[in-house]
Amino acid sequence: MTDGAFRRGRRIGVDVGDARIGVASSDPDGMLATPVETVPAGPGSQARLVALAEEYQAVEVVLGLPRSLNGGEGPAAAKVRRYAGELAARLAPAGVPVRLVDERMSTVTAAQGLRASGVKSKKGRSVIDQAAAVVILQSALEGEKTSGRPPGQLVEPDETAAPSEG
Repeated sequence: MTDGAFRRGRRIGVDVGDARIGVASSDPDGMLATPVETVPAGPGSQARLVALAEEYQAVEVVLGLPRSLNGGEGPAAAKVRRYAGELAARLAPAGVPVRLVDERMSTVTAAQGLRASGVKSKKGRSVIDQAAAVVILQSALEGEKTSGRPPGQLVEPDETAAPSEG
């Protein structure tokens, strides 16, 4: 295994949606992702994510990149890329990198798991967002363990967009 396989520190996993943003965190050894909270999308969401990264002393933030089943990117992926660039700019002063990882089927997987546990979809929407963040982060953690490299794609901070909120 390479040195990258032994990176210690908590990671924050994020599932960006139009209405809600699911957040998960890992343990300091990067073994297990657990739900944290659901943040309302819109003004203030990035400030809350920055606060959570600080609170959890995150070594990185991992956002799910929605791709189509064939791997292509549409408007939702473009929106998440913009959001990730803005978030990376906000986290850059703290030295916390942002990474994008493929999140195909994360919400579907989370919803199926919750349904199997007896959670009703109407009551469980915010829980589904957190569970999707757990799926995204757990997948990233397992990918890193397998490859020995940080997961996904590093996001360059979008300095021009830093002041705005998404």
